[in-house]
Amino acid sequence: MSPNADDAVRLEDAALTRAAQAGDVTALGLLLERHRAGMRAVALSILGPGPDVDDVLQDAAVTALRRVGDVRDPAAIGAWLRMIVRNAARSLLRGAVAFRPIDDLQVPSTDDGPERRLEHHAMRDWIWEAVEELSPTLRLPLVLRHFSTGVTSYERMADACGVPVGTVRSRLNQGRVKLAAALAATADAPHGDTARRTRASRIEARETLAAAESGRFGALLTERWSPDIALVRGNEPVGDRSLLVRGMDGDLEAGVRQRLVHAVAGRSLVVWEMDLLGPADDPDHCPPSVAWLMTLDDAGRPHRLRLLHPRPVQALQSLTPM
Repeated sequence: MSPNADDAVRLEDAALTRAAQAGDVTALGLLLERHRAGMRAVALSILGPGPDVDDVLQDAAVTALRRVGDVRDPAAIGAWLRMIVRNAARSLLRGAVAFRPIDDLQVPSTDDGPERRLEHHAMRDWIWEAVEELSPTLRLPLVLRHFSTGVTSYERMADACGVPVGTVRSRLNQGRVKLAAALAATADAPHGDTARRTRASRIEARETLAAAESGRFGALLTERWSPDIALVRGNEPVGDRSLLVRGMDGDLEAGVRQRLVHAVAGRSLVVWEMDLLGPADDPDHCPPSVAWLMTLDDAGRPHRLRLLHPRPVQALQSLTPM
């Protein structure tokens, strides 16, 4: 490519990147298409041929949507996209997923002006508004894959959804396609304040744990959760409010404590990710972590709760089954 042609490509990339940063989904789609060959070449060089290449490219597209506002040099968007693919592919080989939760994304420089910060938060709110447009079956795997910290592998998502891994892959593909359509449909709609909702959810999680430690877990469930709350494994209810209370009380009596490390909060779905702290004399008493996956009812109260551990649960004896 001649220097003049290369300069023209960089100018076009810069214009499209600025449009994408302003919320133009079509501009982002054009950027991904322009650089698809280079992105695929990077994925193939690390992973070799196979379905993981397409998965990484699809995940990279969602990551680009979430993080395009972080790009400092709009003309270098191609290198930035290839970096996302490279990091995602290498992390896949390590058994991890290289996506920071959306609530942890920060504007890179402290000298950014208020306009940049407003655009950053507006983009995040817009994405969440579009996520809420998805059906529950498509919303859950997409949120876990791209917005949680520890429930990102296909196997863990399959456990959470109660479906085979192949079905999770299919739902993610469908979810990404429908998310793009939902973004276009909600571009001019009012968007909720995701940051405020997440802050409130973190406070609620800590209040829930504090209530449990003071013996008020049952009272808190009665006050704040749906009267029809059910503990769900996969897609099947396995217990009600009384089981939740017995499980939590049993864990506390055994010396198990929980500590909030991350919260994801939408209008219809909330994820609390907790570290599990075993008793000092028996540190292996429980798994190292647990994710509370809560579906909310129309009043915004937890209605269905799934508990997901990093290793298979053998028996449902308490809130943190051994």
